[in-house]
Amino acid sequence: MRDEHITRREFVRDAAVAATVAAGWSAARGADKATSTSKIPSYNPNMEYRRLGKTNLMVSAVGLGGHSRSNDDERREIVSRCLEAGINYIDACWDNEVKRDARALKGRRDQAYLALSHGAKEVRNEEFRTSKKLLESLDELLRDSGQEYTDLWRITCFEPGGRHSFDTSCEIVEALEKARKQGKARFVGFSSHDRRWIKFMIEYFPQIDVVCFPFTTMTKKAPQDSLFEALKQRDVGAFGIKPFAAASLFGDDAEENNRRGRLALRYILQTNTVTPIPGMNSPQEVANVLKAVTERRQLDLKETAELEQMSQQAWAKLPAHYGWLKNWEYV
Repeated sequence: MRDEHITRREFVRDAAVAATVAAGWSAARGADKATSTSKIPSYNPNMEYRRLGKTNLMVSAVGLGGHSRSNDDERREIVSRCLEAGINYIDACWDNEVKRDARALKGRRDQAYLALSHGAKEVRNEEFRTSKKLLESLDELLRDSGQEYTDLWRITCFEPGGRHSFDTSCEIVEALEKARKQGKARFVGFSSHDRRWIKFMIEYFPQIDVVCFPFTTMTKKAPQDSLFEALKQRDVGAFGIKPFAAASLFGDDAEENNRRGRLALRYILQTNTVTPIPGMNSPQEVANVLKAVTERRQLDLKETAELEQMSQQAWAKLPAHYGWLKNWEYV
């Protein structure tokens, strides 16, 4: 058993050194690559694009989240509208979402970056806390969704209330690194609802390209030990989930909900820290998100006060199983 632990840690250590060198080389070349719009999938001059950390991918300012109430036909229409407008990042963290989005992209897979995770068969499940089991899970998901590779494998990790052990962390990184070397994942990372563990992971393991975590209208930079600095220093890309606080931001009036949604996205976009990936259930919701991208970012005093009020209301009506979102007031 001890020899197995040494082998694993040596693997992670050696890969870390290689990743550090590669990251520095690619970051230096990133600016040149970013200037060519021909390399941006589904490029639309009316869309804003941002460099996704050391991946050097240019992703749309807003992506398409995986959670949705839409069926296959509706999802294909939503995806089509996103691609036409220049939204080129699609995120899916459960096997049914991945398979659905792969079907929606059939015949145009090269028009978007598709990120995936097999949430039920990754490290939240105790049976999948080894590199071997994680890679088996990835192989299963790629096979079942008819894909040879993913643009981003971002393993779904613990929610608040506990961190993974150091050995599990090493197993995660070993699986990610092997998937990349085997050509199954172009880039790698993870999602987590634990800010401190995210910070540890990106500071300790330079192999991490991208992280995914909650970012709501209440989220702001922590006065000390902020994740913002760690992301910048390590050149790690970041996606923000739950921008509408699990729909707690909304009420019964559709027009008012659209306005609130745009205000939320404007706030998140002006922080210039994460790329929000809201779930969208219809082409109309896509249109509203697109409108938010084009609107003025800086909120005036009236809008700031309104955002604070509606955020407090959203906090008060959060379902019990989403109470952990309150832990993300500071990042």
